[in-house]
Amino acid sequence: MHLHLEGSVDPATLCLLDPSIGLVEAEQAYRFSSFAGFLECFKFIALRLRTPEDYALVTRRLMAALEEEGVGYAEVTLSAGVLLWKGLEIAPYYDAVREASREGPVEVRWNLDAVRQFGTEGAWRVAEFAARKLDDGVVSVGIGGNELRGPARWFEGVYRFARREGLRLTAHAGETDGPASVWAALEIGAERIGHGIRAVDDPILLRYLRDHQIPLEVCLTSNVCTGAVESMASHPLRRLYDAGVPVTLSTDDPGVFRCTLRGEFEVARQLGFSEGELRGMVENAARFRFR
Repeated sequence: MHLHLEGSVDPATLCLLDPSIGLVEAEQAYRFSSFAGFLECFKFIALRLRTPEDYALVTRRLMAALEEEGVGYAEVTLSAGVLLWKGLEIAPYYDAVREASREGPVEVRWNLDAVRQFGTEGAWRVAEFAARKLDDGVVSVGIGGNELRGPARWFEGVYRFARREGLRLTAHAGETDGPASVWAALEIGAERIGHGIRAVDDPILLRYLRDHQIPLEVCLTSNVCTGAVESMASHPLRRLYDAGVPVTLSTDDPGVFRCTLRGEFEVARQLGFSEGELRGMVENAARFRFR
């Protein structure tokens, strides 16, 4: 439910896409300890995804990885806002990933992401394109990127349009910013929250998420790697769960964070979650998917 196509690219695949860089250079780009460093890594990858064929290649590799893990359904995020930032049209790249995702047994729906810090002009283009593809694999739109540099309120009109067109709505929030960022995402209509871990700092927000059954797409390894939490031991997943907030587990950017979905569940198991609780998180994913 929270899986970025571009972030699925590992260093070896990046070297295949751009033979001018060696594995040592690629590995170095993947070393960071802050959210700002992660954004630079994501940019490093995105700039080496140049052609629709490049995007199709990484899609096929992602589909193979999901199949190997036994995943039957995935909602994959394509950073359409990054395509626009690179001066590219969305259509040929979306067509490439859509076709590549059909080649295996994994059922895929696409979330088209408009990057917060790039503003509303691109977000409108993303939403309008997504609406045209609603019957061709697209299920939702979202806003990712730097929540500190792109307030959710900027996108209220975009989300209102998207909802009217039949698109579902998600938003990254409460990852590196506080509970107010989650409230703002909810106010513009987000039905699911990407990360949302800082909701733990606001008891009223926790009750709201619980009472309205608004799920958080939690990504454990990601949160540690980006410095969103200090350590796995201090991750607020248990407190969120015990507050009755619906949570799911996802990998976010598995190629960047060197994680798998099975691995995320194993981490949660090490944090003390029972098999029944873990099954409940799987059931949440099925319940709250957008298809």
